[in-house]
Amino acid sequence: MTSPQTPDNARRKFIAAAGAGVAGLGFTAIAPGLHLMAVGEANAAPTPRKAGEPANPAVRWGLLIDANKCAPGCTKCIDACHTENGVSANLPDPRQNSQWIRKIELVDRRPGKTRGHVTQLPMMCQHCAEPPCVDVCPTGASMKRADGIVLVDRHTCIGCRYCMMACPYKARSFVHAPLNDQNPEVPRGKGCVESCTLCVHRIDKGQQPACVESCPEGAMTFGDLNDADSAIAKRIASVPTTQVRADLRLNPGVRYEGL
Repeated sequence: MTSPQTPDNARRKFIAAAGAGVAGLGFTAIAPGLHLMAVGEANAAPTPRKAGEPANPAVRWGLLIDANKCAPGCTKCIDACHTENGVSANLPDPRQNSQWIRKIELVDRRPGKTRGHVTQLPMMCQHCAEPPCVDVCPTGASMKRADGIVLVDRHTCIGCRYCMMACPYKARSFVHAPLNDQNPEVPRGKGCVESCTLCVHRIDKGQQPACVESCPEGAMTFGDLNDADSAIAKRIASVPTTQVRADLRLNPGVRYEGL
């Protein structure tokens, strides 16, 4: 696993680089290796956080997604996310629906035998160590917890959407309509920006994110990136993995295998 890259001017340079957007995804391998991890070691439950206890700065929660196991047409992770977090996809104008997690397709354009190969890729907030959304937020509503989870405080969000423009992963949504049937543990509100929280309300109770539990292929591994003995850290140390747009030096907490 690579150590965070935090040059002083990295945050100020992301806008120019991010102009390429997701369509210009660039990838950098960060952990070549040889050995595989036993499946049974994956996704051990996190330690519950007591009420009022601050997030642990020694921990950095992360997610590793194996694109090789992501089946075409499967939306189990998206469905689980919507159900868990009360996210509806039924607005009259589909462009106004929130997308905390979505599936994109990467087509290999390189010359050779793999040309034309399509890879399915779940995409959500990447929970960057250097989140540009936090940098541009004028009210501090966009924030990063001590354990690396990037969140939005709806009580201080003014809906300016600067963070949506700053995010190179197109991972944030604006709530256009009044909300009903909400999960009381996941506060949302019209006029606010929102995105994947890694199911922080579940993590704090010692549970896995809903998308991780729902994947029928076991394509997602969740855990502490800072713990060398965790399943996710072992996996990253043993197989090639990728950070999306690693050139931006944001050090995402979401990593991909098989790209």
